[in-house]
Parts: sequence; structure tokens; C-alpha cells
Amino acid sequence: MPIIKWMPSLESFEDMDKMFENFMPARTGFTGYMPAVDVYQDKDKVYIETQLAGIDPEKVDISIENDVLIIKGENEKKSEVEDKNYYRKEIRRGSFYRSVPLPSHVLGEKASAEAVNGILKIAVPKAPETKPKTIKIKTGKK
Repeated sequence: MPIIKWMPSLESFEDMDKMFENFMPARTGFTGYMPAVDVYQDKDKVYIETQLAGIDPEKVDISIENDVLIIKGENEKKSEVEDKNYYRKEIRRGSFYRSVPLPSHVLGEKASAEAVNGILKIAVPKAPETKPKTIKIKTGKK
């Protein structure tokens, strides 16, 4: 059993992810990171927000399939310093992928996305509620 370094306070869930990376197998070959998301809804739409600071919105792909939102893209590294000269390196770079099951049925083809001040906001209209249909039983009696 490996020894786990004790860390008195984990500042975010990302720190927890880092701690478990060594103990869990790779996610089907994916080596990037998962951006944090906020998901909320009102009576008509589901909203998803995530940070895109430093990422070109043109290089982000968004899709919805079976009421699951998928956000993927790449944050390119542009640096004048060689990797071995870093004193501290915490900014995540590289590819990212996030799939988020949505809380209700949605109309994915009518979704819209907007990037403002480094925040990507996606609005997806909810599908109309399907009401149960009452079926009358016919009998042979008249």
C-alpha cells in the first residue's frame, strides 16, 4: 500500500483529483483536465457556466447527446521559460473534457452559448413535459 502525503487542507476539489490521480487508472486514455462547472435551471432553461480564461472560444466544442452536455477543447501553452526552470507550475494547460448529465430533458438543437469575460455560459431550453396518456380500454360489450 503506497504512503499518501498528508495535506492539512485541500483548497479545492481539483486538489482532491490530483491526490487520487496516482491511485486511479487513466480515464480511457484522456490525459487532460476537467474544468469546473456550475449548473442551474429555471422553469424554461438549464444553464451551464464554466471558466474559459485564456482559452480561445473558437477552439471549444460543445455538444449535447441524450441530455448530457459535453465540453471539450484545448488550452495551448505559450511560454518563454523552459519547463525545467519553473519554481512553481500550477496553471493547467493542455486538452480538457467535461461531460455533465443535465437535470432534465432538453432540446439540445436549440441550445445557445456565449463567452463573456472568460466565462462560457450555455443555455439549453427544457423539453416540454411529456404528460402520461390515458388509454381507455375497449370492451366487446355494448
